[in-house]
Amino acid sequence: MLLPFVGVTWKAIAPALANHLWQSTLFAAAAALLTLALRKNSARVRYAIWLVASLKFLVPFSLLVAVGSLFSWRHVPVSTTSGMYMVEVVGQPFTKPLTVNTVVPAPIASGSVMQLLPPLLCVWLIGVVAVLCVWVVRWWRVANSLRKARPLTEGREYSTLRRLEERHPAPAPVKLMLSEFSLEPGIFGIVRPTLLWPRSVSDHLDDTHLESIIAHELCHVRRRDNLAAVVHMLVEAVFWFHPLVWWIGSQLIAERERACDEAVIELGSHRHTYAESILKVCEFCLSSPLTCVSGVTGADLKKRMVQIMTDRVVRKLNFARKLLLWMAACLAIALPIALGLFNVTPTRAESPRSSVPKFASVFIKPHPAENQGFMMQKMMMAPVRDGGGFTARGISLHSLLRGAYMVQDTQIVGEPDWAKSEKYDIDAKADPSVAEQTRNLGDQQDRLRAQQMLQQLVTDYFKVSLHQEVQDQTVYELVVGEGGSRLQRAPESKKMAMMRMGIGELNSEGTPLDLLVAQLSQRLGRTVVDKTGLKGNYVFNLHWTPDADEQARIRAAAPGLPEPGVDNPSASGPPLMTAVEEQLGLKLQPTTERVPVLIIDHAEQPAQN
Repeated sequence: MLLPFVGVTWKAIAPALANHLWQSTLFAAAAALLTLALRKNSARVRYAIWLVASLKFLVPFSLLVAVGSLFSWRHVPVSTTSGMYMVEVVGQPFTKPLTVNTVVPAPIASGSVMQLLPPLLCVWLIGVVAVLCVWVVRWWRVANSLRKARPLTEGREYSTLRRLEERHPAPAPVKLMLSEFSLEPGIFGIVRPTLLWPRSVSDHLDDTHLESIIAHELCHVRRRDNLAAVVHMLVEAVFWFHPLVWWIGSQLIAERERACDEAVIELGSHRHTYAESILKVCEFCLSSPLTCVSGVTGADLKKRMVQIMTDRVVRKLNFARKLLLWMAACLAIALPIALGLFNVTPTRAESPRSSVPKFASVFIKPHPAENQGFMMQKMMMAPVRDGGGFTARGISLHSLLRGAYMVQDTQIVGEPDWAKSEKYDIDAKADPSVAEQTRNLGDQQDRLRAQQMLQQLVTDYFKVSLHQEVQDQTVYELVVGEGGSRLQRAPESKKMAMMRMGIGELNSEGTPLDLLVAQLSQRLGRTVVDKTGLKGNYVFNLHWTPDADEQARIRAAAPGLPEPGVDNPSASGPPLMTAVEEQLGLKLQPTTERVPVLIIDHAEQPAQN
């Protein structure tokens, strides 16, 4: 039970996770270029950029895209095409109803991938637990020092702290604790910050050194560096396998210490005295084991000393650099929202809007099964502007879904067994006012409206709920052959579109290529994508000999089916793909594409009415 659940979950999140990782990586690379452009400016700016790059790992762009889609005014239908064939007639001269292709739901993952899922998840969880355990041990060391420390309410350390707080107030009062351990001075806590001060260092610092170190720690409090460090520690725990995450962490530590160095010098500390005070702390104290306990000795000490002692003026952001930052921020936020606003990709199969008319009367009953020798399947939809009537004989829910959403057999997954075996007769009529309301619709709009009405019928009477996913599938592309198409366009005066089908034959009396594509998909057991660019209705006769795979699919749908007679055209015809090229001038080319698939979540057999 666990492995299928894990497989379903992995299949749902794997594409999104992969997209999120490469987007975050690209975002971090852009942040690196931005900080490089601002290397001569304040470290506060570069720290903020690296912090945003860290937060990006926790905030996928899909959330911003979803925000944009909430304000989208465009309605995107689920179907892959707006066309809809008007009549389908299937003649099957066999003892049992023939379903050409039995769709088996696509496997959740291949066997090798399914075998790799548990160890991959275990490795990830072990990594997360290992990182958390290391931090817990280090936190316990600092917490133990804090528990054994005593409050300090007098002395030069206390008076210096309070004097600096009055001069430059912190967001919260800082509590001073004297520790017997040799950990460097550091700020512990976020809401109630505590300055943990080692007793051993006080004897080696004079008043100016002491003031510089405490001023540095108060800068951490004002900047809320501990909170930012905790957030990035969470990023490191979840994405421990991504080396860029750890590099961002080192950049955050380097820039936060440099930002505090700049702030302390701006407050009036002498460069030589400040650098000397840091070196003394490094000589007599150990560095903090936690990045969320902001100390004074973090980052590359040698590089910090050079930067502190270099008497240079930190450039303020000029107009060009401010504009660069604003443009980067707008692109990072506005671009995903704009994608959601203008390019809505449906994740659910949307029901027709309330403005789409429904059928005023619908009659459904089981199809009579007394004629077992010849099974006729028929589906006809009149134009909406002419009244919008729908008639079906011997139709299954599977065929209804295929026509309502204009998908092929391989694009319907998860339907119940009866969706193909149970046949129904359906008569539906629209309200007379529908013709008046839709009289001015063009052909394409009329077909889309008819398709939406049929979708509503499936939802209301078969209680179908479904959603859409996109899957990588091996498909056939139907293209025009080198010698050109041999299809004959049907006369414009021909109103009835009809195709007759049997074993090894397709006879069209003026149908669009959508129907040919659907039938080829059924016979080949693989999705066929129309890349011919041919529009309109065509007349053709296609004859071929079914191969072993096609016959196996037929046998699975109709056990005990007799072999076709020698007088059957399919007994001496070429293979299907050869027949398509020779008789129709079209060609089937295998390829891999991302194909929209309807996942049937629920369906019920309709009550007879």
